[in-house]
Amino acid sequence: MSSPTTLLGLKHLRRISLALAVGGLSFHGLSAIAQTIIPNTATANFRGTPGGPFQTVRSNTVTVPLVAERLEIIKVGDRGAAEPGDTTIYRLLIRNSGNSTLTNLVVTDTLPLGLRYVNNSARASLSTAGGPSAPVNLSGATVNGQVVTFTYPSLAPQQTLTIAYGALLTPDAVRGSGRNLAVARARNPAGGEVVSNNATHLLRIRPGILSDCGTIIGRVFVDKNYDGEQQPGEPGVPNAVVFMDDGNRITTDANGLFSLPYAVAGHRTGTLDLTSLPGYTLAPNLYRIEANAPSRLVKLAPGGLARMNFAVTPSFREGQR
Repeated sequence: MSSPTTLLGLKHLRRISLALAVGGLSFHGLSAIAQTIIPNTATANFRGTPGGPFQTVRSNTVTVPLVAERLEIIKVGDRGAAEPGDTTIYRLLIRNSGNSTLTNLVVTDTLPLGLRYVNNSARASLSTAGGPSAPVNLSGATVNGQVVTFTYPSLAPQQTLTIAYGALLTPDAVRGSGRNLAVARARNPAGGEVVSNNATHLLRIRPGILSDCGTIIGRVFVDKNYDGEQQPGEPGVPNAVVFMDDGNRITTDANGLFSLPYAVAGHRTGTLDLTSLPGYTLAPNLYRIEANAPSRLVKLAPGGLARMNFAVTPSFREGQR
C-alpha cells in the first residue's frame, strides 16, 4: 500500500508540473554584463573661509572588478496562506547570470517548522536566455529534517533551472513562522565556490480546525490506598471546586469529574478548594511528593489535552468521634 505522502505527491503532480510552466516570475529583463571593471570616484565641495569661494576636491579613482561567475535564486509559492492538511507548491528559479559554466549545483532549501517535503514530488525544467523550457531529470531530493537538498550537474551561462515540489503542512506548522530560506552553491571552472543570494518565502499559517487553546480534564476522588490514582472502589467526590490560575471556577459532576475546554495553552495551575469539601482533606501520596500539595501544574500544548487529578480522604475515621 502506498504511503499517504506518496499518494499526496501523485495527487498534486499536475499542480507541480503546471507550476513549472507558469507562475509569472522569471529573470527576463536582466541585462548581460558587458564590462568587467566599474570605476568609482567622489567629489566634495567646501569653503576655505567664511563667505569665500567654493573649492572642489576630487578623490582618487577606485575600480571594482565584476565577478565573472554569478548565481541568482528566487523562491515563490503557489499560495500566501495555508492550514494544516494543505499542500503548498514551491518554485525555485536558479539562474547562472555569469560568463562561465557552473558545475556541481547544490540547492538547499530549509522548510519552516511543521512543513514536510512530499516524497518524489520534485520536477525540474531548464531554459536558456528566456527561451522555452524543457523538462530535465533531477538526481532526487535529499531530506534531512527540515532541510531539502537538490543537485544538478551543470548550469551554462544564462541558463535557468526551475525546480517545483510539494510540501505538506502538519499540525506542528501552527508553531512555526512559515518562513523558509533557500540558497544555491556551485563550482566555477577554477574549482572555486560560487554562492547565490538568499531567497526567502513567507507562508502565513492559519490554524484551521486546530486551535491555540487546549482542554484540561481531571477528577476529585477518595484515595483509599494513597497512590494518587483512582481505582475500582474509590468513588469520585461531587461538587468539589477547582480554581484555575486565570480565575476560572470549575465544579465537579456527580462522578467527581471536571473539564475546562478552550483553555489557553501554556503552563496552567489548578487549586482544589478544600472548603468546598467539608469532611475531607488531602490524601497523602506515598509515591510522589508534589502530589501532596492542593495545587497541580500542567503544561498544556496548543490543541492538546492535560490532566490534573486531586486525591482526598475523609478527615475523620469511621467508627471514631
